Amino acid sequence: MTIEAGLTRYEEINAQIKKSLENKNKVTVKDVNGQRYIGCALDEGKTIEVWGTPGNDMACYLNGGKVVVHGNGQDAVGNTMNGGEIIIHGHSGDALGYGMRDGQIYVKDNVACRGGIHMKEFRSMRPVLVIGNNAGSFLGEYMAGGTIVLLGLGLKRGEKLFGTHCASGMHGGKIFVRGSFPKENLSENIKIVSLNEADKKELEGYVKKYCRYFGTDFKEIMSKPFKKLVPATSRPYANLYTAN
Repeated sequence: MTIEAGLTRYEEINAQIKKSLENKNKVTVKDVNGQRYIGCALDEGKTIEVWGTPGNDMACYLNGGKVVVHGNGQDAVGNTMNGGEIIIHGHSGDALGYGMRDGQIYVKDNVACRGGIHMKEFRSMRPVLVIGNNAGSFLGEYMAGGTIVLLGLGLKRGEKLFGTHCASGMHGGKIFVRGSFPKENLSENIKIVSLNEADKKELEGYVKKYCRYFGTDFKEIMSKPFKKLVPATSRPYANLYTAN
């Protein structure tokens, strides 16, 4: 099933998608021009393939479904997603994976500011965000759980792996970073540690999926060393509150 979005308003496009998925497991939406909320609360077993540039909050509250974007994402992709998978063959805007609770997001290129903000995990629910190029400021801000992987592929001279205030307020989870990175842009509450064997095994699984989705070379990516960023404390702002 194929839907032509064009300049049709987002309400109508989303209604068409919902109707098509009542008796089908996959729908393709072409000529997308900023229509919002595509894939919102999409259930497990359902897939939406997007050609173009979807608008804000694409795949928000994703509930186990799969959304593949042949283009770029705007802001708040995967907002508060509960599970499933998002694959973006381009870059993404601000607040990617905001408050995501489970599932995985793979972005071929770069991510703007506040990627992975408020990510969290609970028992077997462990969200993952993999970024191929670099990220803007406040990556992993207030991160409480889950995993972010930053590969730094194709960085140009002078470009940094992440912007300022990386992991500001982070109190859980981990960030794997590849190659050299600007330590001056890290928040003071963050420790830089080496990967253990469990980390390496976990990381390799994410990198293999990235390579499969975007046609990159696994050995080349893994030829550079990775470090792990973790919070030094589970209460980075404890001194701002009255003791109890």
